[in-house]
Amino acid sequence: MTTKPDYHEHEEFCNRTKKLEELHALGVDPYPANYVPTHFAQQLLDTYADEAVGDSDAAAAGSTPEVQVAGRLVLFRAMGKNAFAHIQGEEGRIQIMVNRDNSSLKGYTKENDQAPSAIKLIEKKLDLGDIIGIKGHLFRTGKGELTIYAKEVALLTKTLLPLPDKHSGLHDKELRYRKRWLDLISNPDVRDVFKMRSRILRLIRHYFDNLEFLEVETPVLQSIYGGAEARPFETKLHAMDQDMFMRISLEIPLKKLIVGGMKRVYELGKVFRNEGIDRSHNPEFTLLEAYAAYWDYNDMMRCVEELYEKIALELFGTTVISVDVAGHDAPVAVDVKAPWVRMTMKDSLKHYAKVDVDALDDDAIRKRLLDSGHVAPDKVKGLARGLLIAALFEVEVEPHLIQPHHIIDHPEETTPLCKLHRDPAARAEGLIERFESFMLGGEICNAYSELNDPVRQRELLEKQSDRRDAGDEEASPLDEEFLEAICQGMPPTAGVGIGIDRLVMFFTNSHSIRDVLYFPWMKPTQDHI
Repeated sequence: MTTKPDYHEHEEFCNRTKKLEELHALGVDPYPANYVPTHFAQQLLDTYADEAVGDSDAAAAGSTPEVQVAGRLVLFRAMGKNAFAHIQGEEGRIQIMVNRDNSSLKGYTKENDQAPSAIKLIEKKLDLGDIIGIKGHLFRTGKGELTIYAKEVALLTKTLLPLPDKHSGLHDKELRYRKRWLDLISNPDVRDVFKMRSRILRLIRHYFDNLEFLEVETPVLQSIYGGAEARPFETKLHAMDQDMFMRISLEIPLKKLIVGGMKRVYELGKVFRNEGIDRSHNPEFTLLEAYAAYWDYNDMMRCVEELYEKIALELFGTTVISVDVAGHDAPVAVDVKAPWVRMTMKDSLKHYAKVDVDALDDDAIRKRLLDSGHVAPDKVKGLARGLLIAALFEVEVEPHLIQPHHIIDHPEETTPLCKLHRDPAARAEGLIERFESFMLGGEICNAYSELNDPVRQRELLEKQSDRRDAGDEEASPLDEEFLEAICQGMPPTAGVGIGIDRLVMFFTNSHSIRDVLYFPWMKPTQDHI
C-alpha cells in the first residue's frame, strides 16, 4: 500500500485542495486542455515600450489594443473595485487589472445577486502560483506602467503547493538543484544560464557542420565498453540474458565509422561514468567527440581553439571573457583568441613547477608527489614513470593554467589509443601525439593523433585488459570487434573529446557542474528512499 507524502497534511495543501473542489462545483474547469496566447509578457513590454496606448477608461471601452496572455500568478492585491496582479511568463512579467464590473471568470456564471462576483472568486479561490490566462485591453496606469485590463480571466492550472516565500526566495543550493522547477520559477537568472547552454549547443553544431563533419548517433547501451578509463554502470538486457554497460565514451563506435569511409563525424551525447561526484563531475554528462580522417593532433588543436573563439565572438562579440576564479580576489579576463599557448608536458613542468623530470628518477618524483600532500601513497605505488610524470603535472602545473593552454606530447603510458610521436627523439622518450587543453586550472578537452596500427593497438589493449583482470576497475575489457575494424584499415585520423558541461560552465561563469545541468545527480532524501 502506498503512503501519501507529508505535504498532503500541510494546511496550504489542504486549503488549496478545498478550493479546487469548490471551483469544480462552480463550473470552473481548473485544468482546461489548451489556451492560445496572442502575446507574451516581455514581448508586450518591448513592443509598447514607447507607445501611449490609452488609459483604463479606453481599455474598459475596448478601444485600446486587445491581447491574450498567460502566465503564473505571482502577485495579487485587492484595491476596492479593482484588483492588481502580476503574471510571470518565461521571459518576464506584466501587470493586470481585474475590475468588479467588467471582468469575468471563464466558466463561472453568477446566477443571482447573492452569488459572489467574479472578482471576489478570483480573490478568494485563486492563489499565488496558479497559472491563468488573461484576455483584455492594454492601458497605462497613472504611474506609466503597462497593464492589461482583464475582460476575462481563465484558470488554466490550479496549483496545490505554494511557491517559495516571495521575500526570502529560493536560495538553498541543494533545494534548488533537487527541485529545479522551483529554481526556474524563483530565479530568472537560472533560466538565462540554460538558454545560454542551448545557444552554445547550436553554435557547436553549426561550427562542426561548417567543417563538413556529419553528426551521428551511436549506441548508449554496449556489450563491451571502452574509449576511456572509467568504471561503467552495469545493467542487463533480459531479452537476451546479456550483461550490458552504459557507455563511458563515444570513441570506439565513431572510429568504426571512420573505418567505414566517413571522413568526418561527431556526436553530442550523454555518457555515464560510475565515479566520484564533485564540482566538475557528474555520473552522467554531455560529451562531444569528433573524428577527422587525414587530420593529426595539430589540426585538432586549431579546431578546438577556433571553436572556443567563435563561440565567444557569437555570444559576447569579444574573445576576452571575465570569469570568477577560485583564489583570485577579482574576476580574471581570459582570452580565448586563437592560437593558444602550446607546451609539452615536460616543458610545462619546467616553466610552472621549476622541475626537470628528466633529471629525477622515479623515486624522486614519487617523493615529490607524496610531499605535496595531494596524492595518497597507494595512488603512486607501482606507477609507471610516465604516469608519475602525468600525476606531477596534475598537482604542480594544472592550477597555473588559467589562460588557455594546449599541453602536448604526453607519456605513452597515459593512453592505449594514441600514436607514438613522429619525431624520433620524442618517440625514443616514449611520448605520444596527445594534447589536453586547459583553462581556469582544469582540463577542457582531450585529443590524439589516433592509433591505427592494428598490431600495436592489440598489444596496448591486451595490456589494459590484463590490468582489468588484475583488479583495476577503470581499465576496459578487450574489444575484439574494434580490433577487427582497425585491421581493416583506419586512415590517419585525429580525434577529440570535449566535456560540454565544463565548456558551458566557462561561458556562463558558473562555479559548479550542477549549475549547468537541469537535473544534476543528488543523493535521494529519506522521503524518496
